[in-house]
Amino acid sequence: MSHRLIAASTLCAAASVFIAMPQALAHHGWSWADAEQIKLTGTVKQVQVAPPHPWLDVETQDGLWRVELGNPNQTSRAGFDESSAKPGDTITATGNRAQDHAEKRMKAVQITVGGKTYDIYPDRIKK
Repeated sequence: MSHRLIAASTLCAAASVFIAMPQALAHHGWSWADAEQIKLTGTVKQVQVAPPHPWLDVETQDGLWRVELGNPNQTSRAGFDESSAKPGDTITATGNRAQDHAEKRMKAVQITVGGKTYDIYPDRIKK
């Protein structure tokens, strides 16, 4: 293989990484969420703690919401694991909802289940 072909292949691979990076960062960052925080109370319908992001589906008076938590390690450090919430539990989540208000999704900074509070993103909790 010629050096030009190798260089062109390397350049194409690098370009594809840079093109995909903003989309990955937008999903894993906070850019998709409102700056203001909301409080959501409802009933847990489903819990998922596996990577890439643990989440809960929560039924509220406003419909079914997806409540995303931190990455698995961060969520675990907050003390939340697969036994912390189960379908039927009442939950209160504080966090930032999606900027697209048609989408019922939020990134929780703090959740309370069964009287126990989990600070998922302690430095982002607005008092």
